[in-house]
Formats: sequence, C-alpha cells, structure tokens
Amino acid sequence: MKERAGISAAFAEPAEAGRSVDAFHRGDFWVVQPTGRGHRSGMDAMMLAAAVPGGFSGRLADLGAGAGAAGLAVLSRCPQASALLVERAPDMAGFARQTIALPQNGRIAGRAEVLEADVTLAGNARVAAGLADGAFDFAIMNPPFNARHDRPTPDALKRDAHVMEGDLFEKWTRTAAAIVKPGGGIAIIARPDSLETMLAALRGRFGGLAVVPVLPRDTEPAIRLILRGTRGSRKALSVHPPLVLHGAKGSGHAPRADLICNGRLSLFGD
Repeated sequence: MKERAGISAAFAEPAEAGRSVDAFHRGDFWVVQPTGRGHRSGMDAMMLAAAVPGGFSGRLADLGAGAGAAGLAVLSRCPQASALLVERAPDMAGFARQTIALPQNGRIAGRAEVLEADVTLAGNARVAAGLADGAFDFAIMNPPFNARHDRPTPDALKRDAHVMEGDLFEKWTRTAAAIVKPGGGIAIIARPDSLETMLAALRGRFGGLAVVPVLPRDTEPAIRLILRGTRGSRKALSVHPPLVLHGAKGSGHAPRADLICNGRLSLFGD
C-alpha cells in the first residue's frame, strides 16, 4: 500500500465536487476534506495525535481541528477517550461534522463533537463559546505557524489555517492552560523556528516539556518539533531521540514513522 502524507491512498474514495473522503490509520477512520482549497490534513496531524499516550481515557480538546483528523486519530488509538473538535472557520467545521457522520466512523463518532469557536477567545467570552475552565484532560494543537511572507496563497481558507498572526501562540496556549485540568497534558506540533515562541508561551503554564525533533532523514535538519507537557509540572525540559521519517533512499516511511503515522505506536512509547 502506498502511503503519502499520512493518508492511505489505497483507501481513498473517489472525490466529489469540492471534497474528498480519505482514510487514515490504514482505514481505521476516514476524514472528509476540501479539495482545491483550505487545509488538508496529513502527517503533521498524525504525528501530533501520536503524542497522546495510548492509554489516554479522558476528554481531549483538538484546538484548530480543521476537518478533525488529529482529534479522531487520538480516538482511533484510545478507545476510552472522547474529543471536542474546536474550529473557527465555518467551512472547516462543516467538514468536521461531515467526517463524524461518515458511516465508516461509527466506532468513534459517538465520542466526538464539533465546536465552532475561536481558540483565541479569553475569559468569559471563551467560556460562553463552550470552552469552560478545567473541562479537559488533554489539549492538542497544530496552530498556524507560517509567517505572512511564507508561501503566500490567494486561498483565504488555507491562509487562515496556515499563517500566524501576532501573538497567536500566546493566545492559543493561554486557552489551553485555562481549559486543561491541573496535571493534564498538552501536545503541539510546529516548525523549529517557532521553538522560542512556544517555550515562552508555555512557561508558567505547562512544564515537564518533552521535545521530539522530526527529521526527513537522519542526515538532515529537523523540519518539525513536537512538544508535550503537563499542566503545572515543574519538571525540567527533555529532548527525546528524533523521529526520522524516511530511510537513506526512497520516499517511503521508515518503519517507526510508518507505525506512528498509522496509529500503531505512540510517539513517546506510552
């Protein structure tokens, strides 16, 4: 089976106008995604989901969920977990609702909900939108991390999902710290050049940070960082062995990366 960007190409359904229905985790769950516009999920979402421990059984918030791939990937791996897919863009929230309604997702649909809300809301406005204080055991987020001058696109829906504005990391992390219970977890995926910004936003909120660099090959620099932390922890930061996506030759996934991206292995081995 050919795997590309975390999607099982052998399981993809024929595309309809404006959307496709793609299988993840080797067909364990499916996602309705836009075609020709907006954000399409792939390996980033699968690697982020793999940062959640395999035995997780609490309530998860997928912040900036898009069509819901990362949140549903957690539910696919963790049969006792539930998830709230939080998405600001009405079009993408609509794709997330279509995703949950797919008959192929019957095993996990009853454990997932969609909330159309802005992650950057604070205080009473955030609570009124449906993100209550201490309501979650874990938050995951794949926030926009491209600068405004990076790979500009005329697609407003894609730009909204990809381009970082101002103190976005601070606002998203503030929300995560408010809604996650003490002792709960957070996982973030971003580019390496966002590391200082991420650490500054997490400081005083989440500790015990563990970092996994993601390398295309073992001779190349990291293209992503995945961070996991615990609300209120005072443990020191640790850097774990990297996740190497490909072998020395070819474009296929390395064995460990294949297992992680297909929901067969936790990123941190737990």
